[in-house]
Amino acid sequence: MVYIVSEIGVNWNGDLQLLENMIKKSKEIGCNAIKFQAFNEQIVKDHPEKETLLKCSITKNNIESINRLAKNNDIEWFCSPMYPEAVDFIEPFVNYFKIREVDGRSLLNNKTTPLLEKVLATNKEIFVSTKDSPIKCDFYSNKKIKWLYCVPKYPCELEDLDFKNIKDFDGYSNHCNNIMASVTAMILGTKILEIHITSDKNKEFFDNNVSFDYNELREFVEMCKIVDKIKR
Repeated sequence: MVYIVSEIGVNWNGDLQLLENMIKKSKEIGCNAIKFQAFNEQIVKDHPEKETLLKCSITKNNIESINRLAKNNDIEWFCSPMYPEAVDFIEPFVNYFKIREVDGRSLLNNKTTPLLEKVLATNKEIFVSTKDSPIKCDFYSNKKIKWLYCVPKYPCELEDLDFKNIKDFDGYSNHCNNIMASVTAMILGTKILEIHITSDKNKEFFDNNVSFDYNELREFVEMCKIVDKIKR
């Protein structure tokens, strides 16, 4: 069965009650893990929704609450750190890290950054998003790295996707609001699927334009089960 990650990201608006419901729904629907993001004021200083974004970041102040909610609902959680210092306070709580597409580009050129070096030094499993096949880079042999095909466009269309090299990747990180993109990746054999989720598409949550609501997520998980049965 494919490993399904519910990317809550910044769609919880810093509201722990809303977050608890999103975690419960992710678990109930059948996701294997939930994921968040960690950024600081410097990273979002010029963004028009800076204050809202900062409420949604994993920080030293809210990480124990996040961890408790995940544990209470018996679901794995991990995070995309966007600055090196975040790795220090996240590392004791997680088994995986996620590197977003823009931060993973250096690896394809056989280079690192302070953020990448810090994450690699934890010796924990790392999911790295990338649009280009990583098969020729030196880091491809690192068994701790799981590569996720990702088109960094929000949202992307079906025409933006190219799955011809999908077997070079371990998974797929979805930014397409057409469910067939994720279904196709699963049918083609991807082992990890990261799906942005939202509690309500009619509200102005930041990543709604790339997110599945609960009904779409449930439909997708059911499709995964059907495909898994057929493949057996």
